[in-house]
Amino acid sequence: MRSDYQILVVDDVEDNLLLLQMFLEAEGYDVETADNGTAAIAKVEASPPDLLLLDVMMPDMNGYEVTRHIRHNQSLSIPIMLVSAHDETNAIEGLELGADDFIRKPIDFDELLTRIKIFIK
Repeated sequence: MRSDYQILVVDDVEDNLLLLQMFLEAEGYDVETADNGTAAIAKVEASPPDLLLLDVMMPDMNGYEVTRHIRHNQSLSIPIMLVSAHDETNAIEGLELGADDFIRKPIDFDELLTRIKIFIK
């Protein structure tokens, strides 16, 4: 399956980026990556993806801050899926800031694909 659906994956851990990129590209998605929140915002504003897969815990600007920034830009209406390995991460906080979904690490790839397909429709 080849898709014109573009996903921006944001994570400060290079191995996580590569794993998600390889998996999603194998599923036919066009994948861009960013390794920090500032780069993610720049990429989103330059060329908005169809979905943002965004790690919560990052050093320069966390996923909540990136979500808040994107939601304050009225011209951007991108589905945002937050990703976190930390139990103390508050899914409700992310959703209240405007994230559309939340998935925990380690990522269940079948679950991830199912959730992505919901946003494609």
